[in-house]
Amino acid sequence: MVSVSKHALDARGLLCPLPVIRTQERVAQLAPGDILEVTATDPGVLADIPAWCRVHGHQVLETRRNGNLIVIALQVTA
Repeated sequence: MVSVSKHALDARGLLCPLPVIRTQERVAQLAPGDILEVTATDPGVLADIPAWCRVHGHQVLETRRNGNLIVIALQVTA
């Protein structure tokens, strides 16, 4: 069984396109199957990160909002 690692990226206070750029940089360091949880405050990430995942073949596992905090969990694919 392959071990899945969970990672976090704090993108709070960053405005478009920086949350997506930071997500891309972080995903490049991860292994397939790893999960990255991105925390951001820019509402643009609700569209931008899922769109980036679709283009690059990664899977959005969860999107949740708590006040002005947005958390998007994604799973890295090969």
